[in-house]
Amino acid sequence: MSTREAVTEFEFAGTALIADPSGALYWPDEETLVVSDLHFEKGSAYARRGIFLPPYDTRATLKALGTAIAHFRPVRVISLGDSFHDSWGSERIAARDQELLSELMAGREWIWVLGNHDPAPPKTLGGESVVELPLGPLIFRHEPRASTAIGEVAGHLHPCATVGTRLRRLRRRCFAFDGSRLVMPAFGAYTGGLCVLDSAFALVLRAPFLAMVLGRNRVYPISHTKLLPDAA
Repeated sequence: MSTREAVTEFEFAGTALIADPSGALYWPDEETLVVSDLHFEKGSAYARRGIFLPPYDTRATLKALGTAIAHFRPVRVISLGDSFHDSWGSERIAARDQELLSELMAGREWIWVLGNHDPAPPKTLGGESVVELPLGPLIFRHEPRASTAIGEVAGHLHPCATVGTRLRRLRRRCFAFDGSRLVMPAFGAYTGGLCVLDSAFALVLRAPFLAMVLGRNRVYPISHTKLLPDAA
């Protein structure tokens, strides 16, 4: 039984989409689930450089991805770039994690969009690898383009938003949406985030825009005018 309190539906380029509190995007008409910036094997990549983190990020990300897939039951999954933290991540993935990923991929179309961290297709894992994917009125690519791109769904920037309550500031991952372009939150367990008020977003988002902020059981659409900058 899902614990989601509400479904956040919105229209984008003439399509009805669902923003899920997991950070996944679902397109019901195409039975397609989209996730971005999984960054599998980030922990092991850091370990190779002498920075030791708990080596459980891939398993945690797979668990969250499995929950989203079980909820929506998509026939197609699009992983929107930086699926692995580096070009050798697919070779370092533990055997059990590879089995879990294969179970999620089984029986459905699986598309790896190439990113800046993983510019080569993952080896031995199956699925289709593309630079970008036009699908109906939408186009899926890893890095958003600075020029106007109506219907573009991208990742790469790891958007986060900060809101204030009576007691504290809350910083959460979010979808960033201006009506023409949608920037996906990072899905990976060890991925950080960039404030949507940062100048990097000014190149790709037009005001007014929404930060669709991820809560525990729902997504909260909040105008950019109500967001706070990162604390100094």
